Amino acid sequence: MKSYWMAGIIGLMFLSCMQQNKEKGGNVPTFTGKAGEVKLIVLAPGHFHANLLQKSTIAQVNDTVYVYAMSPDDAGLSQYLSAIESFNSRTDNPTNWQTVVYTGNDFLNKMVTDKRGNVVVLAGNNKEKTEYILSAVDAGLNVLSDKPMAINREDFLLLDEAYKNAQSKGVLLADMMTERYDMLNIIEKELINNPDFFGELQPGTPEDPAVYMESVHHFYKEVSGVPLIRPAWYYDVEQQGEGIADVTTHLIDLLFWKCFPEQPIDYTRDVGNISSTHWPTYISQQQFTQSTGESTFPDYLQKYLDHSTLKVYANGTIHFDVRNHYVGLKVIWNYEASEGGGDTFMSTLKGTKAVLKTIQDKEQNFVKQLVAQKAEGIDEKEFAHNIEKAIEKIQATYPFVSVLPTSNSGEYHINIPVENREDHESHFKYVADSFFNHLVNRDMPEWEISNTLAKYYITTQAVEVAIEVENKVQM
Repeated sequence: MKSYWMAGIIGLMFLSCMQQNKEKGGNVPTFTGKAGEVKLIVLAPGHFHANLLQKSTIAQVNDTVYVYAMSPDDAGLSQYLSAIESFNSRTDNPTNWQTVVYTGNDFLNKMVTDKRGNVVVLAGNNKEKTEYILSAVDAGLNVLSDKPMAINREDFLLLDEAYKNAQSKGVLLADMMTERYDMLNIIEKELINNPDFFGELQPGTPEDPAVYMESVHHFYKEVSGVPLIRPAWYYDVEQQGEGIADVTTHLIDLLFWKCFPEQPIDYTRDVGNISSTHWPTYISQQQFTQSTGESTFPDYLQKYLDHSTLKVYANGTIHFDVRNHYVGLKVIWNYEASEGGGDTFMSTLKGTKAVLKTIQDKEQNFVKQLVAQKAEGIDEKEFAHNIEKAIEKIQATYPFVSVLPTSNSGEYHINIPVENREDHESHFKYVADSFFNHLVNRDMPEWEISNTLAKYYITTQAVEVAIEVENKVQM
């Protein structure tokens, strides 16, 4: 008799789970981790990040990938297909992707009605991206999106709706935060969360923030000796987004991830005092043609022209506080680096016992380096002991890390050999693996959702504030 009762209870539980699944979006697939069960849909590819998830074979991902785009002449589609072909035809570890392409003005509706895959990948023009995210989620599809997922206030409201709908539909939504897999960032996070070494994050002030990050990029650059061709829309902030809406997504994510690990940040109460500025990079007709291959400025860029020079609002600053710690961010976009130069990044994170700095400039051959300095009031011998113990702890997991004093008193170089750092493109595989594991285990942490919304709240509010500040100056 007892066994019948148990069978009945199990049966009721099974039916209950099925009913909950129906309530959360009907035919939402169950993921087990088996080979080929993840079926990718690449929607409106327009950035090379769209193909990086497919740079190597992932057992869980089906070889057949469905692609939807506006036109067969889309430059982004052509670039994507060319990259996939190169992955398939290379000598070392070739992939075996089979691409099924649909193009037409109804590509979004076609994708939603076809529903031939179960994970939508987005990386391209950002103007309609948030609407694409919401449409995919509402269709019961999981979404893995390149940043930024929102570039203005209207987008943020749609993104907030998308996350709420994703929860009710039983699907997952996330953006590709690749910088978490950079080895220097991993080591710095370990040090920040060692209270014997770092102490606590200082509160800082608006003028002297506890956390400061500055990122410098270039519109025109060479990759592997070949000029990187930008789409013309990349210069339109209504399609690409301003610099403070785009690059800062990585910076804020690193701030939350390092300084408040696995802690949900509620933007309605934990974030405040957002201030910002922005200013343009001036692009000549010759520079625009050199970087895009386009002979003239398209119509949608005419409103940004100052005589014959294009004004691109790609630069800016954001200041805010999070849980009573002041933060400063700065983004710069130059047209081209000086000879031998490249993109740079610098940051300062101030603890009560130690200050951590990332530097990347000509002196470092444009390779990021991590430096630790004793905080004010800390004895040099005590600091030397603290950093030695901290590095010993790190070496248990990362034995290649070492530390050496610099020529400056109370300062140490934390050496992370270049050969133990993977390049940026390699990080996308880890992002994919993490997302696919969450699909199987249904364990996307709540802090991932709240912190993503907090991040985009800050960036989109900053854009509005910067525009308001500029308008007041011009009045």
